[in-house]
Amino acid sequence: MRAAADRISGLVRRTPLLPLPGRGPGALPVEVQGEDASAVDASASGLWAKPENLQLTGSFKLRGAMNFLASLDPGVRARGVVTHSSGNHGQAVACAAATFGVPATVVIPEGAPAVKLERTRGWGATVLRCENDGEARARAADEAVQASGGTLVPPYDHAWIVAGQGTAGLEIVQDLPNVANVLVCVGGGGLSAGTVLALSELAPHAQVIGVEPELAADARDSLASGERVAWTPAQTNRTIADGVRTQVLGEVPFRILKDRLHGIVTVSEHEIRAAAAWWPRFGRMVVEPTGALTLAAWRRLARGDAGGLRLAAGPTVLVISGGNVDDDVLAALLQDPVLR
Repeated sequence: MRAAADRISGLVRRTPLLPLPGRGPGALPVEVQGEDASAVDASASGLWAKPENLQLTGSFKLRGAMNFLASLDPGVRARGVVTHSSGNHGQAVACAAATFGVPATVVIPEGAPAVKLERTRGWGATVLRCENDGEARARAADEAVQASGGTLVPPYDHAWIVAGQGTAGLEIVQDLPNVANVLVCVGGGGLSAGTVLALSELAPHAQVIGVEPELAADARDSLASGERVAWTPAQTNRTIADGVRTQVLGEVPFRILKDRLHGIVTVSEHEIRAAAAWWPRFGRMVVEPTGALTLAAWRRLARGDAGGLRLAAGPTVLVISGGNVDDDVLAALLQDPVLR
């Protein structure tokens, strides 16, 4: 993890920890049930955001992509890179490729947010479209590798990717050594696995809690069963949180998460939308629905409505995974009177 941090230093932003409001309009302390109420009072114990939406490409994915390309042999890297992505990883690979001056091809499925598609092209990448399922994405990317001679950059299932994403967790501990809880979204598992590895080494007292939509809870099912469980594209595509529509955890992340993740909270679509609307109104940041998962989960934990999971006493960090959201989606969230 430290080697990855050194490798990408100066290539990605070191995002800050931002304290969240405990008083006034939009204050986050809610009515808390149970004896451990003080543990989840934002003003008493500290509630913080790790805003990866402030990365140059608008998400944490830049960390893993930069670490992967920086780790490649220069001769191999010069032949270019290929990846498949619903958007954020594609942007990250395109940006990393531009940084190193090598060509990039990104396979993006139909149905991905237009803003992610446009910004991937904006970094100079060649964009290929495919059907909206994991097999079609992987197949199209493999074909692009054969045609271009480039190297495949996996979205999450690779040690270099996990280590790069884990640098966010490293920074959390450096800035807040007494952190008690870190909430992080779970898609393919790269960010959550990297965060777990960083916290296990540097802050073993802290618990890392994963978050998924109820409509895309394959990681919850996988960890409960002890083996990777796949959901269908038709199931996962129902959630507004497009960044976690991955159908199954990667093998590398699963091996890490199954033994070290404290637990998983699942949240409803209404809770995701409400959290995504809170961020621009009161947090003063644009956050995509996937990035809002952790706030939605914190609210559940604070109410004591998280399937028996509880926050430990002490500071809690909500990792905001990204902020790439289409204008029409953001407008709908802000205009919905139910979410006010």
